Amino acid sequence: MNKNLSSVKALTFDVFGTVVDWRSSIIKELTALGESKQISADWESFADKWRGGYAPMDQVRKGKLPWKSIDELHRMVLDQLLDEFQIKDISESEIAHLNKAWHRLAPWPDSVEGLSRLKEKYVIATLSNGNISLLVNMAKHSGLPWDVVLSSELAKHYKTDKEVYLTAASLLDLKPEEIMMCAAHQDDLLAARALGLKTAYISRPLEFGPERKNDATDDMPFDIIASDIAELAQQLGI
Repeated sequence: MNKNLSSVKALTFDVFGTVVDWRSSIIKELTALGESKQISADWESFADKWRGGYAPMDQVRKGKLPWKSIDELHRMVLDQLLDEFQIKDISESEIAHLNKAWHRLAPWPDSVEGLSRLKEKYVIATLSNGNISLLVNMAKHSGLPWDVVLSSELAKHYKTDKEVYLTAASLLDLKPEEIMMCAAHQDDLLAARALGLKTAYISRPLEFGPERKNDATDDMPFDIIASDIAELAQQLGI
């Protein structure tokens, strides 16, 4: 293990895309709903637009909207997409259940094993834009063995605002350099790195489907680059 990482005591993880396969999970839920209601639609496009429709988050970050949780932002985007895709024969309770599909996302095949190994040596925590209830429900649903659930909700900011990372460090009673941020997204890691956190890039080439590449580049300035969470554990000597 890199001696530079010997001070690391906790690993914080981005969740959507890094730990769980949001796209396949959401497409599966949408397809099941369509079959039950006899509705045909391009569910892959629907899922991508739902995940990509984060303009309200930017408005929150810029102070143009009051704080809203990811559940609330997901619902705002979902309502727009139901209109866009002309899906009408669906009740309020069905819409509410569908919106919580994000609470039921399935992990990547290596996630539970890799996290369990890392937990033997480190404190492992979420550090996600997902709200706490979402992250707790997801952990229960998928068997994710977190020591603690940390969310941008606690800072009332969204990543990549510095307050999210610094609040996590404060709550863990650790210095930034004692934490390693682990994510499949360079912007998340660059923001953490600028504040002194160690960083691990976890490659998830299928996050956005086989037709779209992730944001990996040859010149990534991170402490660890791993093909998955199991390899991250291996590189950390576990």
